[in-house]
Amino acid sequence: MEARESKESGGSSGDQCSHLGAAAADMPPQISAENCYKLLTKAKSEGAEGAKQRLYRYMSDHYLHVLRTPALYGRLTAGEREHILARRMEGRKVLAVAESSEVCDRAESRDNSRPQSPMLHAPEDHNHRRVFCLHPDTQQWEVLTSLPEEVPAKGSGMCTMYNYLFVAGGIRAEGDGRSRASDRVFCYNPLTGLWSQVRPLTQPRCQLRLVSMDGYLYAIGGECLFTVERYDPRADRWSQVAPLPRGSFAVAHEATSCGGELFVSGGSLFYRLLRYDSRRDEWEECPFNESRRRSTDMVARRGLVYRFDVDRERAGVNVYKYNTVVKVWLGSESFPLQNPLPFRCAVLEDRIYCVNRSQTLQFQVREQGEGFLPDVLPPPAEVRGALVPFVLCLNRDKSPGPGPEPGPKKC
Repeated sequence: MEARESKESGGSSGDQCSHLGAAAADMPPQISAENCYKLLTKAKSEGAEGAKQRLYRYMSDHYLHVLRTPALYGRLTAGEREHILARRMEGRKVLAVAESSEVCDRAESRDNSRPQSPMLHAPEDHNHRRVFCLHPDTQQWEVLTSLPEEVPAKGSGMCTMYNYLFVAGGIRAEGDGRSRASDRVFCYNPLTGLWSQVRPLTQPRCQLRLVSMDGYLYAIGGECLFTVERYDPRADRWSQVAPLPRGSFAVAHEATSCGGELFVSGGSLFYRLLRYDSRRDEWEECPFNESRRRSTDMVARRGLVYRFDVDRERAGVNVYKYNTVVKVWLGSESFPLQNPLPFRCAVLEDRIYCVNRSQTLQFQVREQGEGFLPDVLPPPAEVRGALVPFVLCLNRDKSPGPGPEPGPKKC
């Protein structure tokens, strides 16, 4: 059921021809990945600047499909490739969150910030899972889209790359009453409002971590899995890379990318931090962290990896920083929290947003000081389950608002 973005004509390429006759001959041709380079060559030779910009906009809006079309992307100049990607990242960066569900019912333990047992599956929720975005001006949450029905509600990995939201794996209940992990991978294009599918994972995964780095996606671990695989969007192909070291942690870990390297921590060995070197295709141990608690999340910003450990017993959070250049942990800081519930994090400019379904905290990161801001943002209305935060760039000509009906569509 893979949707092809090449089937969609760019909104800038002119209205669909709704009638036959002489007027139809004057309409701009419908743009596709197959004819885009030919039209671009013609526009350049004729000096048609408006037509050329429309074609660049089409390639920007449908970047993923253009990227995996060698007859188009392979013939563009380096400057043109940079230009269409830069256009894709234009607009306002906004914080967005997707509704998800935990795979397991959480026990009310003080350290239980991630489910550890894969045996206790929560009931399947068949309601559409929504994606919200935080309006930059009003600071109110608005519905952007909904996850397709085919996306498992539990245990999926999510991340963004090239201003697409990718959702991979997960687990869902089948008709026979059993739960099965998924290998399907979906992506959402905020510039067209459409969902599509890309190549499935090489193996089904649940409770994986999905991370983007240097133009690739990495699917890390998962329930009973130490394997790691990488997605190349130009080839539309997943391939295995070095697995997590045996005896480390395959589930309930946290992962992020920083400076062209992957970092993984958490799981059952709380204080360990692993680094993946893509050039050598190998994992290595980083210096141990002093924390012995389960981390709630880990993100990176400007050469530093921030690890957040919620301490529900003391009603606070400990923030640890790892300098990836000099390879040392910096002194930790503790902050009191009135509502010390686990959260997930996303970085937007000089703030790390810490999101759960009760509140959104803002951890400001500046040279003159770091700390949580007093302003606490409310959660989206009637939110369900857990929230996974990320950052998207929305078209500057389009304000956030309700998205299309859920489900992968023909573009």
